[in-house]
Amino acid sequence: MKILHKGMTRRQVLAATGAGVLAAGLGQLRPAFALDPVRQGYQTNMWGMPTYYLLRSGVLEKRGIKFEEFAVASGNLTMQQMVARQVDLGTYAGPSFILGHDKGGLIAIAQIENVGKTARVMARKELNITKVEQLRGKKVANQTGSSIGNIFVDQIAKGAGLNKGDYEEIRMDVNNMVAAMAAKSVDAMVTVEPYNAIAEAEGIGNTLVDFYSFDKLPVFMAATPEFVQKSPDTVVAYLKAWLDVARDFKDNPKKVADVIYKFYTDKGYKMSLDTFGKALARVEVSPGFPSDLKPYMQKQAEILLNEKKIAAIPDWGKALRPDFMAKARAGA
Repeated sequence: MKILHKGMTRRQVLAATGAGVLAAGLGQLRPAFALDPVRQGYQTNMWGMPTYYLLRSGVLEKRGIKFEEFAVASGNLTMQQMVARQVDLGTYAGPSFILGHDKGGLIAIAQIENVGKTARVMARKELNITKVEQLRGKKVANQTGSSIGNIFVDQIAKGAGLNKGDYEEIRMDVNNMVAAMAAKSVDAMVTVEPYNAIAEAEGIGNTLVDFYSFDKLPVFMAATPEFVQKSPDTVVAYLKAWLDVARDFKDNPKKVADVIYKFYTDKGYKMSLDTFGKALARVEVSPGFPSDLKPYMQKQAEILLNEKKIAAIPDWGKALRPDFMAKARAGA
């Protein structure tokens, strides 16, 4: 038999070639995790649940990305972790992102969702309060420093003629507010889903206003500048995974709802699947970079600058990076 390739027989060459093809195929099915790992921050209210679903869906692994997760009560806490460089990626609304960019140079790599319909100002039902202006002199639970906290104080309350001091602001995590309302230790709360839906379903609170008419509340996926610089390929692959998740939210909402509903029931929250479904439906998941984003962010930055919460208006060319999402869409 003729000998080929340094002592290999034809049969051995064919076997080796076949094994190589098989290995290549398996490499496509089972990523070698050549991309950089991600330290993912997210909030445990409804704003963070698309990210939670991303982590549980398996799409990151399919895209070759390993991750660590860091769950906190609200996005401003994730932002603070990122400023301290404890987390690489995290979600929060515009005001928190602008603060994070001001303090730590954070970069928005995509707008993930709109959540204005998920945030509400609610009052204890038995008080018969129907308008925000009626909160004068009342105890209002607010997660100070959060995006909804800032919007309530700077826009909604002020628009109703209420300045700080006209009501008693009780600093509190959003996940503790329903219990505080039930215990009558606060008169009203500024919070997000699913806590609003729970308060409504249990007859604890009634809605005074939701945020959508004031602010659609786009939620951004932000990254630290160091992560963007050292891991651009990971950022693009990561955003491809988000496009996969968006398809699940659109085409398979029951699968999504089941995963997220379990998160809350495992933590002891009691709500029907119907109540939860109504809360989840208020989240609009659509990763991208809308054309009207920069004017919106400019307005938010001007409010924060006027309140002396940031040192300067961001350079939007540095703060907003739509190029990564464009590459993800091109190669999805």
